[in-house]
Amino acid sequence: MRWLYLIRHAKSSWSHPELSDFDRPLNKRGKRDAPVMGSKLAELGCTPDKIVSSPANRAVTTAHRIAEALQYPSGEIETDRGIYATSVNELVALISRFDAAYQHVCLVGHNPEITGLSDYLTDEYIDNVPTCGIVHIQLEIDDWRQIGPGSGTRLFFITPKTSR
Repeated sequence: MRWLYLIRHAKSSWSHPELSDFDRPLNKRGKRDAPVMGSKLAELGCTPDKIVSSPANRAVTTAHRIAEALQYPSGEIETDRGIYATSVNELVALISRFDAAYQHVCLVGHNPEITGLSDYLTDEYIDNVPTCGIVHIQLEIDDWRQIGPGSGTRLFFITPKTSR
């Protein structure tokens, strides 16, 4: 059995049009929502073995704020360029390479891939995972290499709005 937390980055700022998409920071709401959602995960018993994030500014900042709330060592957050501007198939390939020692992994990324990955793994349709939304999936697999379509069950889907 494996457990995956799919986390969409918190709300980003569009106040600096000179910045590339990759470099956009969190806005005020995003800075507020990420630690709140991290605290909610802690309340729900989330104890990740690993947090893997897109290296895009808004995603990695979200990962750090959630990690702090979970008391996960910030220096152990792994970034992987393969999570940024990717596809569901590429995310599945990335996940299949996770170390077998990890049972509980948080993956911090972007839409539409986070929503698409949730739909792919659970066969339970979500129209849209909003910013800082989190989908917890239990995977009926013994090793990450076994990940595939319909291999998981959605345990919960929470958003900043539903967590207040």
